[in-house]
Amino acid sequence: MNKIVSTKTTLRTVDEITSSRRLRRMRKADWARRLVQENHLRVDDLIWPIFLVEGENREEAIEAMPGVKRLSVDRAVREVERAAKLGIPAVATFPKIELGKKDDRGSAILDADNLINKATRAIKQAVPEIGVITDVALDPFTTHGHDGILVDGVILNDETVEQIADAAVLQAAAGADVIAPSDMMDGRIGAIREALDANGFQEVAIMSYATKFASAFYGPYRDAIGTSGLLKGDKKTYYIDPANTDEAIRETEQDLAEGADMIMVKPGLPYLDIVRRLKDTFAVPTFAYQVSGEYAMIKAAAANGWIDGEKAMLESLLAFKRAGCDGILTYFAMEVAERLRG
Repeated sequence: MNKIVSTKTTLRTVDEITSSRRLRRMRKADWARRLVQENHLRVDDLIWPIFLVEGENREEAIEAMPGVKRLSVDRAVREVERAAKLGIPAVATFPKIELGKKDDRGSAILDADNLINKATRAIKQAVPEIGVITDVALDPFTTHGHDGILVDGVILNDETVEQIADAAVLQAAAGADVIAPSDMMDGRIGAIREALDANGFQEVAIMSYATKFASAFYGPYRDAIGTSGLLKGDKKTYYIDPANTDEAIRETEQDLAEGADMIMVKPGLPYLDIVRRLKDTFAVPTFAYQVSGEYAMIKAAAANGWIDGEKAMLESLLAFKRAGCDGILTYFAMEVAERLRG
């Protein structure tokens, strides 16, 4: 029988009390770790980005993004039906536009029957309960791969804003629930909000790519939408310098003042400090995009046996929650949803 030592008359110093603390007590068993876990990843946190391609019954593998495919609208609808059954709240669509439909101004974004709008109508008809998030950036539609109208090597801000505001109305008319402009033009949020409201789409929300950085992590995405070989120059004149944090605060403050309902940080893991600052500063729904380069690195390392792919995937997504994200756009969404459900 163990001897019980009385401490009723023992006076201990602060140092002695501190030395008796053992933080490992709540780590020793699975039930205890689960009980005190501070952050949780749920299916409700996931937004699934999907790539679209013209045609019917088509799918195209994307070499730099193992497991990710471009899908024709009919196949995309079937996959979105599966996503809804897994409990994923929303999808975000990105098109690969055929070269013959591109021009220097990205005019095809103003076609009410373009690939984005066709997909939105089909998805909302088949799966009305899932949210559809659409982008109004011009890069999939331009011959030069930039997010705006390019004239003599200069991106024209105001002309671009006018065009994407018109495109936002068309996307809302097709059934988009959220417009998510990623172009980083000044004044775009206010112009989109005004255009939506004037056309009776007051209930359509805006998720601003409030802080989109001129990052090296977008390469596989540009392959996926067919712009990597077209891009002339870089996007440093309108994306944020990766070295800047205060600028990200100013960008977000401006977008919220213009009517953004939600904000997004892109890329994700390299910019978790930005996520935390924005959440602490503005306390609004905050999202991050785990971009193609982040996805590709995890997949490549796992394929080479250098890391445990599933554990790294889940750990990376949990890091977004720890930083303050309300949700994450991730190409892992379906895989994670199946894992969490299981």
